[in-house]
Amino acid sequence: MLDRKYVREHPEEVRRALETKGVEDVDLDVVLEIDEEWRELKARGDDLRHERNEVSQTIGELKQEGNDEEAQEAIDRSQELKAELERVEDRADELKAELDEAMLELPNIPHESVPVGEDESDNVERYREGFDDLRDLPDDVIPHYELGENLDILDFERGAKVTGGGFQFVKGDGARLEYALMQFMLDVHREQGYTDVFPPIPVNSASMQGTGQLPKFAEDAYRIGARQDDEYDDDDLWLLPTAEVPVTNMYRDEILLDDDLPLKHQAFSPNFRREAGEHGTETRGYVRVHQFNKVEMVNFVRPEESYDRLEGLLSEAEAVLERLGLPYRVLTMCTGDMGFQQAKKYDIEVWAPGDDMEDGPQEGGRWLEVSSVSNFEDFQARRAGLRYRPDRHESAEYLHTLNGSGLALPRVIVAILEYYQNDDGTVTIPEVLRPYMGGQEVIEGHEKVGESALGAGEKD
Repeated sequence: MLDRKYVREHPEEVRRALETKGVEDVDLDVVLEIDEEWRELKARGDDLRHERNEVSQTIGELKQEGNDEEAQEAIDRSQELKAELERVEDRADELKAELDEAMLELPNIPHESVPVGEDESDNVERYREGFDDLRDLPDDVIPHYELGENLDILDFERGAKVTGGGFQFVKGDGARLEYALMQFMLDVHREQGYTDVFPPIPVNSASMQGTGQLPKFAEDAYRIGARQDDEYDDDDLWLLPTAEVPVTNMYRDEILLDDDLPLKHQAFSPNFRREAGEHGTETRGYVRVHQFNKVEMVNFVRPEESYDRLEGLLSEAEAVLERLGLPYRVLTMCTGDMGFQQAKKYDIEVWAPGDDMEDGPQEGGRWLEVSSVSNFEDFQARRAGLRYRPDRHESAEYLHTLNGSGLALPRVIVAILEYYQNDDGTVTIPEVLRPYMGGQEVIEGHEKVGESALGAGEKD
């Protein structure tokens, strides 16, 4: 949420943010008009209260003097002032509710260093890592969704049967690989000074609003409860779309101390989103799914330190890919592609060689986003009431929040299955993960079960 005073005093910068972030459903002029009328009514209310206090004092003085006629006139005036004050306050409350709702629709102001652009084609590549010494790959790399089914470690058909499209079973060595990645990532970030948090999976609407998921992205989230005529029969709970939501809201409406900062938390969680791919390779397999696991890093920092911390957070996320030996690149996101809440955002994209991609480092492959590293400045802090006291005797101020995935597991698994694939269709396990898998070095697959594993002749 933006500061109302900032919006009032810098309307052109807010208009520019609306334009460059592609927010078309907000009329800033209407917001400013509501704010102006609300402030006029607040001032009028203050004047009425002041006058009423003076009249009340006069009534007592007139009664003491025995001037009953003038005292009654003052009493009548007091009643008029009371009635007018109630009307003013009721209207001010209505406008305040409208203003609060409108402010939730205003996006964060992009940092001056963010490139202006409309979509992902305008993002700026900062650098690539891991391409100087690529491992030898098979002549024809099998896409992960085919390889995963061949090895019987990914089962999309049964996942869809049990739940629906976009859900899957990860089985056998595939599940072990996911568990290994989870623990490996947590260990890496502990080395970087993170404190573990295991959050609740359902979150309430106040938490979703605090981090900016509501009201903007309500359609992308899973609400718990039955919907009837636009009303929900539920406990006001959502399945979390990212651990950013509960971890950031841990300290909602609290005041931290300067000595507490910087505060670095990490959380593993399942996440639930209505992901939608744009084309075939995006919707197939384990890339865009509705349930996925992720390790999230959340930072609470002093405002003057947040951009240095953003670079540090980026390095902390990159460390996972570096140790896994996976090639990747880092992008600075443009205004039109970086999101509603962020002031600045980097994306880390891992290279997966199993599908065609025109701008790949060699023939074949595609980029998969595995982490978004973001600085929200005080945008989330204002929504969630996150403050800190620079000194015990100073007024509390809004802190800055940052987060980054460290990393999203499904796409890392896609990259491992494709990049560490061997000619015989097996997959070499990255060396750093082997201690987490009992020393296992290769995923060779499993025998399938059930009649579906039989050939047509065998079924007969």
